[in-house]
Amino acid sequence: MDFELSEDQQLIRSAVADLAARFDDQYWMEKDASHQFPEEFYQAFAEGGWLGVTTPEEYGGSGFGITEASLLLEEVAASGAGMNGASSIHMSIFGMHPVIVHGSEEMKKENLPRIATGDLHVCFGVTEPGAGLDTTRITTFARRDGTDYVVNGRKVWISKALESEKILLLTRTSKFEDSAKKTDGLTLFFTDLDRAHVDIRPIKKMGRNAVSSNELFIDDLRIPEEHRVGEEGEGFKYILDGLNPERCLVAAEALGIGRAALRRAVRYGIEREVFDRPIGMNQGIQFPLADSLAKLDAAELMLRKATWLYDRGLPCGREANTAKYLCAEAGFTAADRALQTHGGMGYSEEYHVARYFREARLTRIAPISQEMVLNYLGSHVLGLPRSY
Repeated sequence: MDFELSEDQQLIRSAVADLAARFDDQYWMEKDASHQFPEEFYQAFAEGGWLGVTTPEEYGGSGFGITEASLLLEEVAASGAGMNGASSIHMSIFGMHPVIVHGSEEMKKENLPRIATGDLHVCFGVTEPGAGLDTTRITTFARRDGTDYVVNGRKVWISKALESEKILLLTRTSKFEDSAKKTDGLTLFFTDLDRAHVDIRPIKKMGRNAVSSNELFIDDLRIPEEHRVGEEGEGFKYILDGLNPERCLVAAEALGIGRAALRRAVRYGIEREVFDRPIGMNQGIQFPLADSLAKLDAAELMLRKATWLYDRGLPCGREANTAKYLCAEAGFTAADRALQTHGGMGYSEEYHVARYFREARLTRIAPISQEMVLNYLGSHVLGLPRSY
């Protein structure tokens, strides 16, 4: 086994860390508090060519794999940018995978270069209020009208919809009850987010407020046939292609937040003196932080295995799900312990660990809850009866 990063991977990690360091904790605190999209950060990463890290070279990208993308997003989160920073570029970095694999040549040529340069903001519309994690139960419907489709429905938890020009939109083109299999009849589009037919309403939420989450109310949105990704009724298969890498990238972000929180906690443990001694001398402080270091390191190894497998075209469902589970747990625990280390001051915004705590909590429910990961491991890996 070789645990050494390649020269390119080491350069990516170093360059991203240097660029992200230009945007300090104060920057992210202000963006989060004011609910402002981090445009300066986004543009800096666009100008550096990082948004196209996984986009094929023929469409203006670098053609790297998920391992490199995970290193990039981990370093972004670890800089203190957390989920605010990672979420501002996450969709551009990998969200277009279904288009890269299944989209028409015209669709790829028109859109991928613009995404790689940062000129085109995009969002992903899958989740619905009545369906939750059961994607087959979505009801947003695309009705044929000549060569076009007319779409009506509702989506929820759509990140970056306010900034986005286009949306990767999953719909039904045949009703659930009329489909032979529950995964049949789902169709994917990549189309314009026409504000005349899509009402976008931001959701008030606990954290990650520099990047909006939104409800979308879609009313007679007309979509040309050429905006369909692949074949009609095959959309569920297309989005499945991106599930394992998405889990890996969120795992990397959770890992990065945990590293940032641990760094803050260690600094405070050294600097803060109570009863004439640094609090980091106390085993009640030191041991939990050391435990978090060990758990973050262990989770990182599973993440590296998962991305290694994916980039070689090998099965990685077990590893990707396990990496997401372990990184989310380790990242949140590190953030919680960092807040505890700061005592009452951890509950303030001054030391930034409260923001880390809020954002680390997100990784335990998105893009899939920890319980659903355990469902997958229990039924698909252990072979136990499926519970849902």
